[in-house]
Amino acid sequence: MCGHCGCDEPTPQAEQRQLIALHRDLMDANRQGAEHNREHLRRRRLTALNLVSSPGTGKTTLLEKTLRRLQGLRPALVIEGDQQTELDAARIRATGTPAVQIQTGQACHLDAAMVHDALHRLPEAPGGLLFIENVGNLICPSQFDLGEQARVVLVSVTEGDDKPLKYPGIFRHADLLLITKIDLLPHVDFDPDRCIANARRICPELPALQLSATAGTGLDAWLDWLRQPDREAG
Repeated sequence: MCGHCGCDEPTPQAEQRQLIALHRDLMDANRQGAEHNREHLRRRRLTALNLVSSPGTGKTTLLEKTLRRLQGLRPALVIEGDQQTELDAARIRATGTPAVQIQTGQACHLDAAMVHDALHRLPEAPGGLLFIENVGNLICPSQFDLGEQARVVLVSVTEGDDKPLKYPGIFRHADLLLITKIDLLPHVDFDPDRCIANARRICPELPALQLSATAGTGLDAWLDWLRQPDREAG
């Protein structure tokens, strides 16, 4: 009841309490879903990587190149997240890799429940890598654990090297920073060292790699990172 006039309209404080309670319930449900996904991945012996970035950093192009390099070496699966279309999943399937497209509609991120549903639509690939290409966004995905073993944040040289300072949440729990499109460095005002330093102000000792998926530069270092023991399925 409103304290000013006695009407039944909810007060701003009551509305705020309702929003806080709704947010808490939503995040609790997602945490439980993420734990279920982790157990699901453990049983299927899959290592999941959550790839997050702004739109246009080259996540799908990097995946195409990576998947082709992994063929015959290690099984791989892909979950694609976009608000609309099957375009990215079609590109991934063209490499011969099983892929499921999640269309999120108005949602600007993937959540644990979406990933759980997609997992049940993918074939078995024991000992394999599961790449989750999140919706292009540096804000919303930071709040949603998907059950992944590692979060990879991509920043392209066509963006500002201050991105980590502007969007610290996504970098705070990152396991790797990938600076992409370095073949364009001669044409843009971007300092990779400054970007890495900014990211390490948020997440000290964050590993960082620089690459160009188009030119192939740095792909070997990326593949070596994927082969490290903590990227092995349990």
